[in-house]
Order: sequence, then structure tokens, then C-alpha cells
Amino acid sequence: MFKAESAAASRPETLQWHREHETPPSRVVPAVLAAVAGVIAMWPFTSVIQPGAWSFAVLAVIVVTAITGVGVRTLLRRRSSWVRDLASIVAQAAAAVGTVTLLVAGDTAVFGVVPTELTFTTFQGLAASAWEEVVFGSAPLEATPGLEAVMALGFAVVAILLDQLVAQRGAVIASLLTAVVGAMPMIVTLGGTDVVWFVALGILVLVLLRYTAGQDPESPRRSSGVVAAGLGVAALASTLVIAPALPVSTTLAGTGVGVTVDASLRLGDDLRQPNPVEVLTLATTADTAPYLRLTTLSQFNGRIWQPDRGDLQAQSEGFGPDEWSTDIGAEDQSTSIRILRMSSSWLPVPYPAVSVQGLPAAWRLSPDNRTIAARDADAVGNDYTVRSARVSPTLEQIRALPAADPVGDPDAEPVDLPDVIGETAREVTAEETNDYDRLIAMQSWFRSQFAYSLETPVDEGFDGTGADAVAQFLDERSGYCIHFAGAFALMAESLGMEVRIVVGYLPGVRTDSTRGEEAVYSVSSDQLHSWPEVLFPGVGWVPFEPTASLGVPTAFVAGSTSGGGADGADAPAPTTAPSAEQSSGPEIERGDTDEAAGTTGQLRTLDPTPVTLATLGILVLLLLPALIRLSARSARRGRARRGDAASAWTELRATMLDLGIPLSDAESPRRRGADLVRDNGVDANTMRVLTDAVEQASYARPSSERSEQLDAALSAALRRLRQGVDRPARVRAFLLPRSLFASRRTDGPVLA
Repeated sequence: MFKAESAAASRPETLQWHREHETPPSRVVPAVLAAVAGVIAMWPFTSVIQPGAWSFAVLAVIVVTAITGVGVRTLLRRRSSWVRDLASIVAQAAAAVGTVTLLVAGDTAVFGVVPTELTFTTFQGLAASAWEEVVFGSAPLEATPGLEAVMALGFAVVAILLDQLVAQRGAVIASLLTAVVGAMPMIVTLGGTDVVWFVALGILVLVLLRYTAGQDPESPRRSSGVVAAGLGVAALASTLVIAPALPVSTTLAGTGVGVTVDASLRLGDDLRQPNPVEVLTLATTADTAPYLRLTTLSQFNGRIWQPDRGDLQAQSEGFGPDEWSTDIGAEDQSTSIRILRMSSSWLPVPYPAVSVQGLPAAWRLSPDNRTIAARDADAVGNDYTVRSARVSPTLEQIRALPAADPVGDPDAEPVDLPDVIGETAREVTAEETNDYDRLIAMQSWFRSQFAYSLETPVDEGFDGTGADAVAQFLDERSGYCIHFAGAFALMAESLGMEVRIVVGYLPGVRTDSTRGEEAVYSVSSDQLHSWPEVLFPGVGWVPFEPTASLGVPTAFVAGSTSGGGADGADAPAPTTAPSAEQSSGPEIERGDTDEAAGTTGQLRTLDPTPVTLATLGILVLLLLPALIRLSARSARRGRARRGDAASAWTELRATMLDLGIPLSDAESPRRRGADLVRDNGVDANTMRVLTDAVEQASYARPSSERSEQLDAALSAALRRLRQGVDRPARVRAFLLPRSLFASRRTDGPVLA
């Protein structure tokens, strides 16, 4: 035995059962792969942030991180691995901070790169402004300096993590990190699924697995490429099959805009999205679904309508006193709303809301316009119930009440409206004797003399609610909801009435689902809508529906509060909300659509396919480490059946790592085998077959008889190892196999 050991010591290159090339591993390749991964992770953010300096800052941080990592590892190549890793992390962090400082706040730093107290103060302000932009803005966000700073710092962390993971051959974790970061814009904004990005991600996974397999000292070089390529192709195929079917609209480039709603009245881009998605469902006790408001806009500066930002109060304080007098009929109704794919700092509610249940305390109530808003919460995922009133004055009551006079801001500059707005309002209402009939005359005029179109405003060069745009709209007589609402509001204001614009959703389409006795309605993203309201003291804010071909125009019934009165069977029930009886259709072109597409009799079932496919995609992602481990095990077992003792021993070691069984590279196969027999109950004869095969691998060619014995012994040993641990350990070994993430620096065991 002593002679054998001496001989082995004199010829280690002969007795090592797994030989390694003497060429040191490349330090440039992993840095390049990590940089490419960082760029792929950044790619989807270009769809939710407008072009600007932020993208250059992110790319600069990624490149500087990669170059710094290569330089430090090269300079410290003769030091211990932990010294190189720690030094590279510190150097990369310092280089990234210096780069961001130079690009964003260089005038506050020493030499432009060394941060000072003023630099940190500047970054705090930029972070706060970026947070406001994200919470209250809509995609694509403006490329502000705040977003530039936040994105650069965020991707500095991502770039450092990716560089370290790839350098440590952590291909699986690096791939998952890239996927999670890159998918964030699509998840948060619920925007289009970028198929090209998924293809690029699949290719990256393939390359990372191939690189890791090539650097793994326990992976035989003749087959590691095949295994990695197979796994990469499988991952690529999975993304191509699953990604287009995810429950969001599909685009072929990174230009999708999420279902994010703000109060800017820039609804045209949202309404022109080619693939509408379901944003919410509601169940109500009312006969028809109500309009849902997000917020209101009351102040007009000649160019835009400003959203109302009144005082917010806790939910326990309620919405305040009723706006309608006791002689006005009002009926309670309940509406349960579930937000599926709408991101907003406002929640949709029916009007007038009285109380709400089921919301976190972060959501607060605005008594000024009976809406719900939050500064640090998002609408998506909320499920709540709103109790509201159906205010029902008679036709005589509403005609007897004058509209409230406009309340202007004394500090605001006066707005000069084009003469055509006031002249048209007076011309249309010349024959009416009260404010309500004047508003009804304008509503009828818009609905009969104008056409609904999503394209004409773009072709004719206007797409807003400014005074000039309204004047052009009155001339073109074609547009969509914001043009109708803006023109109606300015015309009503020119007649001396208090008016505001509402942003919200049409009632949606009734489905064949029910919740108890409540009907369930589905609201899609293309049903985003706006309409005007006029204040009548003693009744409240009365909405009107001037948009041609949408909804049912507001009308009150003479001498009744129950609907279907003197105005005939087709008249809507009197209410301060626009009637939804015939308005379930979305804001789409009406010319070539199917005749039945917008009727309330149409029933639509909820398609379970997107949820199923999304669940499948999540399961595939969670099971990816297990699938990779199973593929590696199958490949090693196949080689073991052909007599490859190195593959058999590698699989035995990998299984020990997965199960948490202690393992040391300092032990020889025979010593390790003796420990497994003694401590883990492996059969001695089985273990002897494995250790003999490993020791003889360098001296004899495999025989078919030995191959059969090797495969049987490996199967028996693995089975006994699994039986020797508890069930939780086996589950962890399957779902998160440690052997995929463990990094080995040694050349392998030396035979005794």
C-alpha cells in the first residue's frame, strides 16, 4: 500500500481520474456574458421610459462594472479566490458609484466622481422625484434626471450581481435574475409581452449554460456542450410557446404601453391600443352597471384640464354629507369591484359613493369629488365593495334648479377662449329656457351632428382638450370622448355653469357569471372614457354623455322617480350617473364592427386559458433548476451505463450535495466510500464496485460486464442515499439542487 501511494505521489498526472487543462480560465468571457445579460435585463425598460440619458447611464454602468471586474481579477490572479471576489465587488461598487455620480451629479462631487454630502442630498431629491413620477405618471414615463439616477444605481447592483454570478459559474441564478429584472416592466405595467426579448433571453440562457458546462471540472468535455445546448433549446422553445399566450397583449418589439391610467386626459394612445385586455370586473345589485370614475378635473388653464387634488381623509371619516336634498329621491346600491390589470393611484368607484369596504388603510377618500386615491399604493389587485346612491330627481325638479355659477381661482390668469366656443353654445341653446334643457340641447347636438373617431384627431393634428383643439374639433366635428367632453365643458362654462370633466370607465359587458343575485360585468382597457358633469345645487353633480354613438344620453323622467315614465319605455331611469342601459360597448370605431358587438344582450365568458398558461409559465420557471438537474443526472447515468466511472462518481457526489450529506474534496474515493457505508447505510459490495471502477478508470478500458455492474451499483447507492434522509430534504434536493450552484475549485480527489 505504501509503495502504491509513493508511486501515485510521484505521478499525480496519471492517477487523477479527472484531468484538467493547464490553461487558466478566461476572465474576459464571463465579464462579456454578464454585460450582455445586463443589457438584456435593461431592454424591456425602453418600452416604459421615454428615450433619454438614462439608457446611456445604464449602459455605462454595465460596461464599467465588467471592465473593473476583469481588471481586478487579473491583478489579483495569484491571490486566494475569496480575496479576488471580495476585492472585485468593492472595486465594482466604487466604480459604479463614481460613474453614476459623474453622469448625474458631477458638479457636486470631488473630481466629478467622489461623492460629497451635497451629492447624497442631490440623489435623495432625485429619488423622491423619481418615486413621484413612477407612482403618479403613466407609461412611457418621461426620462427625468431622477429616473436616470435611480435606473443607473439599480442596474449597478444588477450588473455587479450578474458579473459575480457568471464568474462563479452560477448560470441558473444569473439567468433567473436576468429574467426577473427584465420581466418587471411587463408585469408592473401589464403591457405587451416582448417576444423578441424572450428569444434573446433564451439564447442567453443557452450560452450561459454552455459556458458553465465548459468550465465545470466535473463535466466531461465530450458531452457537456450537448447537454447545455439541449437545455438552452428547450428553454428557448418554452419561451416561444408560453410567452405569446401570457395574459397580456403581444408585441414584436419593446414598445408596448401598460394599462396605466392617470388624469392627464391623454386617453388617445390607450384607446388606440390594438389588443385590449380585461382591466376589472364588477358585481352589482343594480339593474345596470354604473359608470366608474377615477378622478375629476375642474381647473382649465387654456391648454389642459388640471386634476383635482383636494384634501384626502381616512376611510373611517367617510365621503362627507350628502350633496342632494331630502326631497330628491335616492336609492342605495352596492357594487363590488376587483382590479385585475389596471395600474393607477386612483380606484374606480360609482358616483356618488357613500362608503367603501375591503381596502387597505393606504387608500384615502376625497370628499370633494367622492373618489379614492393613494400616494403609495397601486390599484391593481384590490378587491373592494362600494355603497353608492342612485340620485333620482324628477324632470320638473331638475328643470326648476339653475346650475351653479362657475367658481374661478382669483389668483389664476384669465383664460381667453376662441369666440367660436361661446357663439356655438349660445346658438345651440337659443330656444331653451332653463339650464338643464340647455345642457340637454348641447348633448343632443353633439350626438347627432358629430362622428366618433379615434383616427381623425391624429390625422387633423389635434389630440387634446385645449381651447384651440376644441375650436378645431367644433370645425372638424369628429373625435373621441375627450374632445366631446372638453368641448361640452367649455361650452357649458361659457353659459355660466360650474362644470368639470370625469375620467373613468364605461360600465362594461355583462357576463354569464353571477355572484349570488348580483350580475358580473367585465370592463376592458378600451372602455376608458371621459364625460362632463355640471353642478346643480340640491342634486349634486349631474353627468352628461355628449360622445356620439356611446352610452345613453342623460334624461330625467317627468313626475316619476322609478324610470319608464312619461318619456316612454326607452327612456333611461332618472339618475345622476349616465345610464349604462345601452352603453356597454367600448370606445371603438363603430363603422365596420359587428352589429351585435356593443349590445347589452351579448354575454362574454371569462377565458381561463391566459390564467392557465401564466400558471404553467410560473411552474416552468420554478421547476427550471429541477429540470436542469434531471437532465444532468440522465446524461451522467447514460455515460455510467457505458462504463464511464468518472460520470458515475460525479453523479454520486452531486446527489450527496443535493441531499446535504457532508462532502470534502480532500478525501479519496475509497475513504468517501467507507464513510458512506458506515454513516449512510450504503451496501459495502455496492460501494466497492463504484470505488474499484474509479480507481481502475486510469488503467483499463471499460468492459460491458463492468458497465452493467457500475450502473446497478450507482442506482443502488443513490437509492440508499435518498432513503437515508427525511422527506423535506428530498423535496429540497429536487426543487433546489445544491449541486447546480456549488462551485468547485479543486482538481478532484486523488486515489488512495
